[in-house]
Amino acid sequence: MLTDKQKESFHTNGYLVVEDVFDQETILEPVRKEYENLLDELVDGWISEGKIAASIKKEDFYTKLMHCYEAGCDWFQPMDISLPGDEISENTPMHFGPAVFKLLTADRLLDIVEDLIGPEITSNPIQHVRLKPPAKRLHQDEVRPHIGNTAWHQDRGVAHDEADATDMVTVWCAVNDATVSNGCLQVIPKKTEQSLLPHCPQRQTTIADGFLEQSNAIPLPVKSGGILILHPLTPHASLDNMTNKFRWSFDIRFNKTGQPTGRSHFPEFIARSKADPGQVLTDWKAWKKSWEEARKKLSTQSHIPIHRWTSDAPFCA
Repeated sequence: MLTDKQKESFHTNGYLVVEDVFDQETILEPVRKEYENLLDELVDGWISEGKIAASIKKEDFYTKLMHCYEAGCDWFQPMDISLPGDEISENTPMHFGPAVFKLLTADRLLDIVEDLIGPEITSNPIQHVRLKPPAKRLHQDEVRPHIGNTAWHQDRGVAHDEADATDMVTVWCAVNDATVSNGCLQVIPKKTEQSLLPHCPQRQTTIADGFLEQSNAIPLPVKSGGILILHPLTPHASLDNMTNKFRWSFDIRFNKTGQPTGRSHFPEFIARSKADPGQVLTDWKAWKKSWEEARKKLSTQSHIPIHRWTSDAPFCA
């Protein structure tokens, strides 16, 4: 549970760091093991295709990741807990497993979310894993924010406008320690009457030039097991990973049940409900199936953009 001081700080500034939310043994270690097993499966496939050498199998998780990245093997989308923002096929890879589901629905996490948006909580489908390699080893043409640094944006700005009035929070979850050196998030405290700023689809979806004073940025280190909670209007970005190791996190969202998620073509689920506990999803296989069904449906439809911004807007010229 959050203290009154923590809640006041969040509502005033638009962000809050809370340490020791996820237990290492019961929550994070199973997540790490789940991803190690997933990577081993991917590696076996790439070895059989001749993309990487079989000798890589003896390496540790992070070394395998780096070898695969440098060999041009895309492990990000197969490990992500969402469908991509570009074209979707029936075979678009994604990951939905029991350990990640347990993280998303952890009681301690939902207690904190309840303190901010109330007891009727929906798991919002705007969610990602972020496994960020050292910046110096990134491909020169790497533009994905889930792999490299993330440009300045507001989370309301990367959703559809149907959710502009939705009660929502983003929860950024540190799997390993996030530091200034390895690319933790930085924020600009939310103004009292903060508005949604114009965004442009540049290298990433980013706040348009001239609308943000970046000198006011505050870096926010978070230890493994801790979280950073963000208001959807709080401007934030990530720093470059200047270390020799990966930085691993998840960013997930929750909104008040019954309100638009901002990405209605992706599946949501009820994570907590005091009004109707029978509606709460407790089966990770059902969560996985909902995404598989969405993938199949979307593969037959015209592409749906994931945000409302266009490059020909006046502030993007």
